[in-house]
Amino acid sequence: MRRRTGRPRLVTAAAAFALAAGLLAPLPQATAAGPAAPPAAQAVDGDLCRGQCSDILPPGQNGNATLAEILAHQLLGTRPGHSSDQLNRYDSLVGGYSGLTDARMSEFFNDASFGVPENQIESVISPRPDVTITRDRKTGVPHIKGATRYGTEFGAGYAAGQDRLWMMDLFRHIGRGDLTPFAGGALANQGLEQQFWPQAPYTEADYQAQIEHIRTTDGERGRQAMEDAQAYIDGINAYRVQSKNGRYFPGEYVLTGHIDSITNAGEIKPFTLSDLIAIASVVGGQFGGGGGGEVQSALSLLAAQRKYGVAEGTRVWESFRQREDPETVLTVHDGTAFPYAGKPGDPRGAALPDAGSVTPEQLVHDRTGSAVAKGPRAAAKDPVRAPARLAPAQGMYDDGVLDPAALNPRRGMSNALLVSGQHTAGGSPIAVFGPQTGYFAPQLMMLQELQGPGISARGVSFAGVGMYVQMGRGKDYAWSATSALQDMTDTYAVELCAPDGSDPAKDAVHYRYRGECVPMEKMERRNAWRPSVADSTAAGSYRMQVWRTRYGMVTHRATVGGKPVAYTSLRTTYRHEADSIIGFQMLNDPSYVTDARSFQQAAHKIGYAFNWFYADSRTAAYFNSGDNPVRAANVDPALPVTAEQQYEWQDFDPAANTAAYTPFAEHPNSIGQDYYISWNNRQAEGYAAAGFGFGAVHRGDLLDDRVAALVAAGGVTRASLTRAMAEAAVTDLRGEQLLPELLAVLRSQPITDPQLSTAVQRLEEWRAAGSQRKETSPGSRRYTHPDAVRLMDAWWPLLVAAEFKPGLGDELYAAFAASLAVDESPSAAHGPTGAHGGSAFQFGWWGFVDKDLRQVLGREVQGPLARTYCGDGALTACRDALLATLKQAAARTPGQVYPGDAECAAGQQWCADAIIHRALGGITHPAVHWQNRPTYQQVVEFPSHRAAP
Repeated sequence: MRRRTGRPRLVTAAAAFALAAGLLAPLPQATAAGPAAPPAAQAVDGDLCRGQCSDILPPGQNGNATLAEILAHQLLGTRPGHSSDQLNRYDSLVGGYSGLTDARMSEFFNDASFGVPENQIESVISPRPDVTITRDRKTGVPHIKGATRYGTEFGAGYAAGQDRLWMMDLFRHIGRGDLTPFAGGALANQGLEQQFWPQAPYTEADYQAQIEHIRTTDGERGRQAMEDAQAYIDGINAYRVQSKNGRYFPGEYVLTGHIDSITNAGEIKPFTLSDLIAIASVVGGQFGGGGGGEVQSALSLLAAQRKYGVAEGTRVWESFRQREDPETVLTVHDGTAFPYAGKPGDPRGAALPDAGSVTPEQLVHDRTGSAVAKGPRAAAKDPVRAPARLAPAQGMYDDGVLDPAALNPRRGMSNALLVSGQHTAGGSPIAVFGPQTGYFAPQLMMLQELQGPGISARGVSFAGVGMYVQMGRGKDYAWSATSALQDMTDTYAVELCAPDGSDPAKDAVHYRYRGECVPMEKMERRNAWRPSVADSTAAGSYRMQVWRTRYGMVTHRATVGGKPVAYTSLRTTYRHEADSIIGFQMLNDPSYVTDARSFQQAAHKIGYAFNWFYADSRTAAYFNSGDNPVRAANVDPALPVTAEQQYEWQDFDPAANTAAYTPFAEHPNSIGQDYYISWNNRQAEGYAAAGFGFGAVHRGDLLDDRVAALVAAGGVTRASLTRAMAEAAVTDLRGEQLLPELLAVLRSQPITDPQLSTAVQRLEEWRAAGSQRKETSPGSRRYTHPDAVRLMDAWWPLLVAAEFKPGLGDELYAAFAASLAVDESPSAAHGPTGAHGGSAFQFGWWGFVDKDLRQVLGREVQGPLARTYCGDGALTACRDALLATLKQAAARTPGQVYPGDAECAAGQQWCADAIIHRALGGITHPAVHWQNRPTYQQVVEFPSHRAAP
C-alpha cells in the first residue's frame, strides 16, 4: 500500500525555486473574498465564563488547500496556515498532564472565550454588509457576528466554505452514494458509498419531503430552521463561486479532474438543501444510530441452541448478551431506573431463520472494468499522463479518499466527565467533555463562534450542517454529547409472495403488507468513474441496488419455518435525517436555554441517540435523546420480528416513517447528581443495552473509578478533572481491570518456568506502574514498559480463545465473536476503528473474561455467565491454559505482534498505536502519541450565571 503520510520528501533547490515561481507567487489571499471590515472585534458582552472555558480541535482550523499549497506540501513539507497549529498542543497533554494546573491550561487548550481581543485579530472580512468574520491569530477560528439572522447564517456558511469546502463536497457525495464518479473508483471509495448509501437511500423527492416536513410541522422554529439552512447554503455557494473565480479553491478539484489548472474551466457544483440532508444522514448514521444487528444476534442464539438445546442454549446466550448486567458502569448511578428495550417476560413475534438459510442481500450488480470483483482487472490502475507540475500529487487518492473503517458506525464515540459544584474547589460544576469522532485532516467538525439575533454560541459543528453549534458553549452554559447506542433500529421478517398467488422464490420482490401482496421499491445508483491525476484507478462502473419496503431496507434473505422471507432494517430516524435541527437551534438560543431543565427539553428534540451533558455555574445535568419507538407488547427488540401489524411499532405510519415514541420522562435524565461519566456505556438501570459488550468491565470504568475518587476527596479543579481524563486516555483497560484476575490465576501456584516467571514479573511491574501505554519521555517513541505491553497485545487474543473456545465450540465461539470483536487495543487493526484511530477498548471480551475468571477463582459474581469456561471451571486447568498461551505470546517477536503497515515498519510498537490523521485531501500530518480521548474537547467552569429576567 502506498504511504500517504509521514515525512514529506525533500527536493532540490532548483525544483523548490521552480515550484515557488510557478505556483506560489500568484496565490491569492482568502481575505480578498469580500470587502474588509475594520478590525474592531472585542470580547462579547455577556460572556460569563471569564476565561475559564477552554477547547481544542486538532490538527487545525484550516481544512482547505489550494493546488499550489498541496504541491508545496508534497515537495517542501510546508502546510497552509492554521492547518496544523492545534496538533502539538493536543499531543503534548500526554507528557504534560501530570503537572497540569488551572494556570497552565492554555498550554494545552485554546481560550474559548467569546470574541477576539483587538490585539489578537488576524483578519476581518465582511462577505455581506450585515456580517463580519473575524479570525484570531493563534488558531484562525472564525468568529461570526451578524446584524441580522440571515447574515449570521450566511457568514457561517461562508466560513465553512473557507475551511471545509472540499470535505463538504466529499461528504455530500458519500451520503448520496455517488462518491466514485466524483473522487475516483479506488476500492476504498467504493467501500464508502457501499457502506453509507444502503442505510439511507433516497430519491430527490425524498430529500425534498424531509425539508418540507421540518418547514411545515415544527411551527415557527421549523420555518426559521429552514431559512437558517438556506442562508447557510447561500454562504457556502458565495464562497464556492468567489474561490473558483479567484482561483483559490481547494486544489483537489484540479487533481480529481473537475477543474482545469490552466484555463480554470470546470465547475464546483452548487450546494443545495438536499445536500444538507445527505450529509446529515452520514453524520447521524455514524455517530447517532443505535440498535440493529438482530440477524447476527439470531444466528448466535441459534448456534447456542444447537450446542446446548433450546432452554440451556437460550440461557447461555442471554448471559453473553448482557442486556442489563448488574455490574456494568452506569451514567445515572443513583439507582433511578428507566425501563426500555428489555427482555420481555412472554416474548412473541420473533422470526428466527431456519438453519443455514440466511444470505446477505446483494448490493452491487453489473460490474465493469476495474469494478470487476475478481481477476487481473480488479481495481486495476491506469495512470493519466499528468503535467509535470502536477506530478507530486500523482496517485494521491489511489487508496481512496478515506478507508471505510474510519467511518465505521461502531467506532469509538466520545466521553464526558462532570462534577457537581458541591465537590469542586470553586463551588461551580466542572465539565471535561467532547465527541470522540476519529482523526481526519481536515477534521469532520470545525470550530466556530456564532453571534447574531437569537444565536450566541461557540463550539463545533459537523461541516456541511453547521448552521448552529452542535457541541460547545453559550453565554453561561456548555454542553456536549456522547453516542448513546440505544435501540432505535429493528429488524423485520417480511413474508415474500408472488402476485399470481404461486409459491414465491427466495429472491422475490413482492411481500405481504397487512394482508396484501405489494411490490418492493427498487432504489438504484449507477456509478461510473475514470482515472484522474489523484486516483489512477482504471475506468469502471457498477450498479448499487437496494429494495425498500414499508418496513425498511432489505438486508438479508432467509426462510422461517420453510417460508421465504426478507429481513429488513428499520430505524426511527430514516426519512428524518435532519429533524434534529430544531434541538440544535434551541441549544444555540440564549433566550431558550436558561437552566438545566430547558437544556433537557432542547436535547429531547434531537432524534438521534446521544447522551447530552450540561454544565452552568449552578448545576450539571444529563439527558439521553433519541426517537425511541414504543414497541408492541412482549416484542423482543434483540431479535428479528415478524412483519405483521400486531408486532409493529405503536402508531406506525410507513409513509412518513413515524410512530409513537417514548416520552421525555422515560428517557434517562438527571439533574444535580454528584458526578457524571460517559464513555458510551449503559445509561441507567432498566435501560437495556442494544448490543453485546456492556458487561462488568467497560472502558467507562477508567473514568468512573478516577472521578469517584476525586469526588470522595473533594476540591475538584479543572486541572484535576482533566488529569483524570488524560490518565485514562493512556491506560490499557485490560491491564488495569483484568490483569489482577489473570495474575491471581497464574500465581495460584508457583511458576517454575524461568521464561514464564519473567513474563509474569513484567506484567506485574506494568500493572503496579498504572498499566499505561506511554512514552518514557516526550518524543522518545518508546513505552516505559514495552515488553509488558507487547505481551498483553500478543496474549489477549490467545488467552480468550483458550479460555472460551473449548467450552463454546468453534461454531458458537465464532458466532459470538461476530457479534462482539474479541479485542480493540490501539494497535488492533482488525477492530472496528481500524488502525491509528485513537479510540480503543470500546468493544471487546473484557466483561466475559472478567466474570469467567472470577467464577474460576470462587469470587462473588453478580449476573454470572451461565457456565464457567476457563479450564471447564477448574482452577488448575484454567491456569495451565493461561500459562500455555502466555508462553506462546512471549515467544512472539515485536515484528510478529506489530507486523507493520503503510505508516509503520514491523516491530514499531509506538507507531503501531500512534494516532494518524487520515487525509481527506492533499495535506497530511505527522503521527502523534496514542490517546483514547475526545477529538474536540472542552474544559469549562462557569463562575456565574445570568440574572433572572
